[in-house]
Formats: sequence, structure tokens, C-alpha cells
Amino acid sequence: MAKLFLGHKIVSLFYISPEYEITKKKISLGVVLVLIAMQFYSPTKNISPGNHTQIFIKETNPSTDLKALFETSCYDCHSNNTAYPWYNNVAPISYWIDSHVKEGKQHLNFSEWETYSLVKKDHLLEEIEEMVVQENMPLTEYTYLHSNSKLTDKEVGEIVAWVKQTRIIYQLGKQPK
Repeated sequence: MAKLFLGHKIVSLFYISPEYEITKKKISLGVVLVLIAMQFYSPTKNISPGNHTQIFIKETNPSTDLKALFETSCYDCHSNNTAYPWYNNVAPISYWIDSHVKEGKQHLNFSEWETYSLVKKDHLLEEIEEMVVQENMPLTEYTYLHSNSKLTDKEVGEIVAWVKQTRIIYQLGKQPK
């Protein structure tokens, strides 16, 4: 224990009072109890029956390769059906994943494609292009555990070409008749 001499008193620099030790133990016990309780109250999972992207696929007509790419890199956070990994059953990870999925669906939900206006669809496609070109999607933390979801330069190029072609449909739909 380090000591400091101040005049006629010797003061310990690392002295921890017994009250602090008790408080520290109570806080630690409280954190453990909260983590245990969280295991019993997990968030509702984003799982729905049916083909969630059928309208999006039919309307935008991506290639077979792009369909597979969307499944591995996009749909878990941007559709009404998430394929959850085993670690999603452990809190607080389950809450973190739930938050990411909810936020992703707020920005773009392929399962809700038919509800978007032509203008919104065009804008969402523009955003898809921007996000993949800037390497903002898929999220880095997602690609750590889903390495097959990381986009190659070739895949980004395919997405960009598909977006440009598909946006024409929506832009023509906006033209006056």
C-alpha cells in the first residue's frame, strides 16, 4: 500500500474503506441479478411466416445472385424475418440485436416494399447504392460474425448496376403523362 507523508500524518493513497467494499459488493450483486432477470424477459423475435420479400423481388427483378446476396447480407435486419444466431438467446446480446433489427427496419423493410410510394422506392434504392458504395452496409459488427455477408467489390458493382437499372422504373413512373 502506497503512503504519503503530510506533515505529522501518514495517509494511504489506496485505502478503501469497508463501507466502499460493501457498496461495491452490493452493486456487483445487483448487476448480476439484473443480467439473470434479463434472461427471462427477452425481446420479441422478428419472425413471421410467409415469403417476406416476394413483392420486392417481383417488382425489382434482381438476378439470382443478387437475391442470394440480399438474403445473406440484408434481410436479417431489413425484413420481417430474421435468422437469429444461437447467441441471440443470451441477454444483453438479444437486446442489442433487437435494437439493430428495429432500427434497420425503420430505414428500409423489404417486406413492406408494396407500402412505399414510387418516390420512396426510388429514394430507398438510391440509399442502397450509397450505403454499399460507402461500405456502410452491411454493418461492420454484422460482418464480424457473418463473414459471408461482407460485400466484395464485384458484388457492390452488381448492386450499383441493378440499382441504376431499377431506379429508371420508378423515375419513369413519376413522369407527367
